[in-house]
Amino acid sequence: MVTVGELLGGFARGSRNRDNRDELRAFLRSRRVSVVPVLDATAERYAVIWAALGVAGQPIPTNDMWIAAAAMEHGAELLTLDGDFEHVPQILVRRFTPYDAGRP
Repeated sequence: MVTVGELLGGFARGSRNRDNRDELRAFLRSRRVSVVPVLDATAERYAVIWAALGVAGQPIPTNDMWIAAAAMEHGAELLTLDGDFEHVPQILVRRFTPYDAGRP
């Protein structure tokens, strides 16, 4: 849900709010897409990540820590354009590039 909130916030600041919301709704209806809720278990993982990044002196944005915590909780590989996630050793990260767009 954190990522959905970030997307909606970005849409609200842009000039294509309605079109972007329509595209997001269609994307979220796909059987291949799951939106995971933020639960107590997610908060526990957030705390682990927050503490580890603090000790390492590698802070990242708060919402990125929540996204990382959800990936950690579900054992999911995080596909991203954002290099901040590479500072989170508790998760599997794959950097997405425009060249990956045609790959499965």
